[in-house]
Amino acid sequence: MKALTLKVLYENSDPNIPSRKQAKYLAIADALRKAIKEGQVAPTEALPSARKLAQQLLVNRHTIMAALAELVAQGWVEAKERSGYRVVVNLPIQGSRAINKMAQTQQSFDWKFRVKQSCAVTPKVKASQYPYNFSGGQPDIRQFPFDEFKSHFSQTCQRPKIDDLSYGDSRGEAELIEEIATYLRRVRSITDKKLMICNGSQEALYMISQLLLQPGDKVAVEQLGYPPAWAAFERTGATLIAVKQDERGIDPEHLAQVFAQGKVKLLYLTPLHQYPTTVSLDISRRMQIYQLAVQYGVAIVEDDYDHEFHYDSQPIAPMAADDPSGLVIYISTFSKLMFAGARIGYVVANNVLIEQLAAYKILMNHKCNVLVQQSVAKWMQQGGFEGHLRRMTRLYQKRRDFMVEKLRSFQDQGLPLQFEVPAGGMAIWLDTGKSIVGLKEKLLANQVYLQTEVEFNRFKDLPDDLPSNVPSNLPKKEFRFIRLGFAAMNEAEVTQGLAIVMNTLYGLDC
Repeated sequence: MKALTLKVLYENSDPNIPSRKQAKYLAIADALRKAIKEGQVAPTEALPSARKLAQQLLVNRHTIMAALAELVAQGWVEAKERSGYRVVVNLPIQGSRAINKMAQTQQSFDWKFRVKQSCAVTPKVKASQYPYNFSGGQPDIRQFPFDEFKSHFSQTCQRPKIDDLSYGDSRGEAELIEEIATYLRRVRSITDKKLMICNGSQEALYMISQLLLQPGDKVAVEQLGYPPAWAAFERTGATLIAVKQDERGIDPEHLAQVFAQGKVKLLYLTPLHQYPTTVSLDISRRMQIYQLAVQYGVAIVEDDYDHEFHYDSQPIAPMAADDPSGLVIYISTFSKLMFAGARIGYVVANNVLIEQLAAYKILMNHKCNVLVQQSVAKWMQQGGFEGHLRRMTRLYQKRRDFMVEKLRSFQDQGLPLQFEVPAGGMAIWLDTGKSIVGLKEKLLANQVYLQTEVEFNRFKDLPDDLPSNVPSNLPKKEFRFIRLGFAAMNEAEVTQGLAIVMNTLYGLDC
């Protein structure tokens, strides 16, 4: 090896590698490795002695010994007794080149998937990137008290509970479980059930599906409903059966016919603010549905995704609050009150199911986000949670009333709009009186995001003029409904966004 070449390599070693200037032995090891890669030193060739290398590079002999030890550990050099250091026979770079050569002569690796996933990792359309965002479940994150929450997070970090930061209970942090359980008992009348915290309500739906369903089972769902829940059920090989809806919600008579056909394992419901129509299922129908579930041995998954936001009266207590047979699995989330990125959802059920869910969760994730959960627990303990809830409930009610006023003004102008004022929730289900097929794409081009009836219909009766992503082998019908979220935008944004929607639909200059 030429002393001059090695010195040049050493002096020109990458300065961006962390601590390179402080750790000379790493720079020397890098220079030697580069010389070997470039063929300046051949396999089995002896390296200069540590003393000679130290003289060439003007460093301490111990620095050279540390560099050589690094190369030995990495497999580039070996130490031979009484003969110093030599380059190994089979260099790592040669193995890599051999593998690369093999890969170039073959096709890319063929992955064998048990199930091909159809959900995109990154959504093609992200609602929050649009200035006019009518997404029905989107809170106004700008209103979240980040400074207040930051103080609770800081307290958690300043006085961490060290034992809680290691692996432990997959059900979630005990403090937060206790706070949520107290809140549910006081506000939603849910008692005598166990609670587990999940990484959002979708994780709960997925785990429930994996534990309770198998190929050949059936899941009864509302015909207009929540596609991510459907996807979780279908991944198990279960078949979804759509149950008819009317102006009062899911139809118990049709549900009885579905149950009578057999093999229905689950019924998935959004009874308080039906997704997407916002209809509240009345007490009479809830009792009929519960009695059918008991009769046929069907568990009910009650998704209460935005219970907090009910404006005209106290909301009806969840079905889980009156569940003598213990067949209701109650799911909810903090995503609407906080933000989706908080990833705090929870499932409430009898102890047998919660124990199985907790055991299954260990396979997916040994531990929840301890610091966030403990911070939310402190936020709840000190009253910030319910204070924020009261503020947002007042704000969203005001925004609902403002959107209702705007829509009625369009009705006064002769537009064929029809809607019911929702008692709660974060959106209005609007009958536009005309076909909305293709509307979404046009609005996206004008910086408006909203969702249409096409996206929520389990078994679609489709018109001729279809978007490219909708199946065409189904019966025909006219889609007229859109879902207008009112929570995420202020009055000025709602006014401007609605003007674009009405202009696009009716050519009305607003």
